[in-house]
Amino acid sequence: MTKTILQVVQHLKPGGIETMALELQQHLGNCHVHIISLEGTEKMSLRSWPRLKPLKKNLHFLNKKPGFSFITILKLIYLMKRLKVDAVHTHHIGPLTYAGIAARICGIKHLVHTEHDAWHLENKKTAKLQKKLIKYLKPSLVADCTLVAEKLQILTPHAAPYVIYNGINTAEFCPSSAEEKIQARHYFDLPQGVRLIGCAARLEKVKGIAYLIAALSSLPQDTYLVIAGDGSLMDRLKRQASFNTSGQRIIFLGRIDNMALFYKAIDVFCLPSLNEGFPLSPLEAQACNVPAVITDVGGAKETLCPKTGLLVPSNNANALIKALRKKLLCVSKSTPRRFVQQKADIRLTVTAYAKLLSI
Repeated sequence: MTKTILQVVQHLKPGGIETMALELQQHLGNCHVHIISLEGTEKMSLRSWPRLKPLKKNLHFLNKKPGFSFITILKLIYLMKRLKVDAVHTHHIGPLTYAGIAARICGIKHLVHTEHDAWHLENKKTAKLQKKLIKYLKPSLVADCTLVAEKLQILTPHAAPYVIYNGINTAEFCPSSAEEKIQARHYFDLPQGVRLIGCAARLEKVKGIAYLIAALSSLPQDTYLVIAGDGSLMDRLKRQASFNTSGQRIIFLGRIDNMALFYKAIDVFCLPSLNEGFPLSPLEAQACNVPAVITDVGGAKETLCPKTGLLVPSNNANALIKALRKKLLCVSKSTPRRFVQQKADIRLTVTAYAKLLSI
């Protein structure tokens, strides 16, 4: 008998957690997998993320407003009963609060909860709520990296979390030939015959892109920076680039859908975040055999191939300059793809979650 799995997220916008939920939906065998977004509407989400359109029949939007909402629990109970849900998987504390309570009221046996970062647990009020929810709802608790698991273990010593790394589709993200790199650069209208540093991230302060832009002026003149992503700081970062002596070597692509093609176009990937959970973009780049330079924040270092990547402190343009120069000039005999295949292939992730969801 085919089982019905319900994943619950705070919102469905382009991001690591949301991408992970979609990957699980597409790879969880013969199950019927539905995703509920507590916030937002279908129209808003489909407009901002075209990838959702083929999946919309299994997407549900509750358009929850800020603040606690008892009606949201009632809506979830109704959906769980109508869909005849067998297991519920929540991502982060908001979905656990609402869907966890609804699942237990509906008598759903299998409740899995994944924590994707630990920084919010430093808030005493949030940590207190999280502790109570885990104690009374008793979900199968999952951390997406070792760092998060350690933080959760301190918070809830009675509930040892499983560590399941967020995986990527290594069949989709794969290395390019020299010809494919030329074609990828042509597709995005990027310069040929130069060295390209690529960054894929939301254009928000927490991603630290301002430090990467500042670093470029100290790198060789044949080095360009290409940034994929959108966000509230787009205009500010473009102004920063225009005042930079290397501004003509900085290219903003905006939000793009074909990320696999983006990684094929670049030579080095850089994620200069000030805070992170367990980011997927370094894994995607490295699966394409692109070496990575990332900052040592959150669980980011657990995504880095130790043989080919470099870890640097955050908030430090000088450290970025040294690491990027080294990666651009030194060709490693090792390749990072094997590291990703062994640690964070989506098939490993799906197998681990399938056991917890009793599929």
